Amino acid sequence: VITGASSGIGRATAQAFARQRARLVLAARDRAALDEVVAQCQAQGAAALAVCTDVTSSEQMQALAAEAATFGDGRIDIWINNAGVGAVGDFEQTPLEAHEQVLQTDLLGYLRGAYVAWPYFKKQKRGILINTLSLGSWVAQPYAAAYSASKYGLRGLSEALRGELGEYRDIHVCDIYPAVMDTPGFRDGANFTGHALKPPPPVYDPHRVAEAMVSCALNPKPTTTVGSAAVLARAAHFLLSGFPQLSGWLTRWGLNRSPASDTSSGNLFAPPSGQRRVEGGWRKPARRPTPLLVAGAALLLGGCLVALGRERGRG
Repeated sequence: VITGASSGIGRATAQAFARQRARLVLAARDRAALDEVVAQCQAQGAAALAVCTDVTSSEQMQALAAEAATFGDGRIDIWINNAGVGAVGDFEQTPLEAHEQVLQTDLLGYLRGAYVAWPYFKKQKRGILINTLSLGSWVAQPYAAAYSASKYGLRGLSEALRGELGEYRDIHVCDIYPAVMDTPGFRDGANFTGHALKPPPPVYDPHRVAEAMVSCALNPKPTTTVGSAAVLARAAHFLLSGFPQLSGWLTRWGLNRSPASDTSSGNLFAPPSGQRRVEGGWRKPARRPTPLLVAGAALLLGGCLVALGRERGRG
């Protein structure tokens, strides 16, 4: 079962599992887009079923699990929580209902997914829950407070569930931590900044996350990071006490340089109108690192090491 399968990482993941001839149940709010992905998966020889589902509805999630189990001859072997939305803007200028919808989708939607899959896993004494988290699960994103709260919360959800699995050695909870991916998410998300949004570089191929999903299904492990930038940002966040302030300054600087744009609730409350696809078209052709970029990376690493040395000296 894959939620959020109509575009971006979810769509790429459906295609990746189809190449493995998996039996797929694909869920999202956009029926037309789901039918398109199902046709793509069937063309690769996989059996696939579309179930129009809003992860903010407990009743629809229960129905999704029931249809999946019927399609799977009574089993659910792998459940991938992937559906996600975002809202970018000053905390107090973003409508409260927008914050709430992000939490309903990105945090409670995952909890609902785990909740409806869990009885099948327990009955089978095996199963794999895969959660799409984010670089934002380790490094809070200024001007995306609800998104950050959701992603931090998912770490706690996963760890708590693992703690309950002592007697179920063949049930696994796997977390995927992608860096910034080239998906339509920045195009489709809610924007209350007054400026056009685009992802900060480096931006990675979402098919890499799909491959990580398949790898976890074959060889489960608790944590997988996709994209070296996620590793570096996590290390910098750990080593530099002023990292949140620096991140906020950089975000403001980037937004102020962007063209003006109307505010929009994006895909928070309904599927987006734009074309549904895997890539967002944000990536540029690969180039060799310039000497300036290499020097900047060296300075950042050096600063991290100095900060770490100072912290140890204080201890």
